[in-house]
Amino acid sequence: MDLTILYRGPLASCDYDCPYCPFAKRRDTPAQLRADRAALERFTGWAGEQTGDRLSVLFTPWGEGLVRSWYRRALVELSHRPHVRRVAIQTNLSCRTDWLADADPRTVALWCTYHPGQTPYERFLAKTRDLADRGVRHSVGIVGLPEHLEEARRLRAALPAHVYLWVNAAEGRAYTDDEAAAWTAVDPLFPYSRHPHRSGGLPCRTGESVISVDGDGTVRRCHFVRAELGNLYDGSYRAALAPRPCPLAVCDCHIGYVHLETLPLYDVFAGGVLERVPAARPAPGTGGR
Repeated sequence: MDLTILYRGPLASCDYDCPYCPFAKRRDTPAQLRADRAALERFTGWAGEQTGDRLSVLFTPWGEGLVRSWYRRALVELSHRPHVRRVAIQTNLSCRTDWLADADPRTVALWCTYHPGQTPYERFLAKTRDLADRGVRHSVGIVGLPEHLEEARRLRAALPAHVYLWVNAAEGRAYTDDEAAAWTAVDPLFPYSRHPHRSGGLPCRTGESVISVDGDGTVRRCHFVRAELGNLYDGSYRAALAPRPCPLAVCDCHIGYVHLETLPLYDVFAGGVLERVPAARPAPGTGGR
């Protein structure tokens, strides 16, 4: 079985406090951190044993995972498993990057977000250059707020041409055509992010070849649909895997709508769906709705 897993454990602490972040942050207690570590190590052990499947894993923590040693270790360990096609994580890249020397660069990947005002620009840029020097697959992105536009242009100009710079539409923001055009000049695929996508009743890969897993092993079709399909660790989820239409009216998050079969994003991001790396550098005018 080819299975893509989005894992989100109980970790919610972050070293940034971005005012536009939709995620609820907390200061994790030592007990909460121990619980998150135990949950992640359980998942990593399970994934490592699934040699009869071909797995792709994306860690999507509420908080920042790579400042925690157990997330770095999980990526390194899973990157060396022959049956793991890709292991990736969403990160603000505030952590050090030397640990990647122990990972398999053919398998590991990072989805990196730049947050102006939270980290010095040159520090962030230096880390992206280190990733490029190490041959680690990665994308870089930014939230499309007006005050971020010049920083996005600056970053796009500084990044190597092959590194994709994506732009996420700010939550709840309606963009004028002129605003959208400015962001599309930075990220030709921004039109996919600009508007929520109609998804209700439409076919989606989630629940069939893509699942969401929490720290207890509860399996759902995706992070945004709360109905449970079973549990990862007792195998009960497998009987529930089947094609099914989306029950929600719209989908407005990339990690959700990228799996809609009505969109061409599996072709756009062929080989790089989890880390948001396009198969080819997107040209102006290639985005859609």
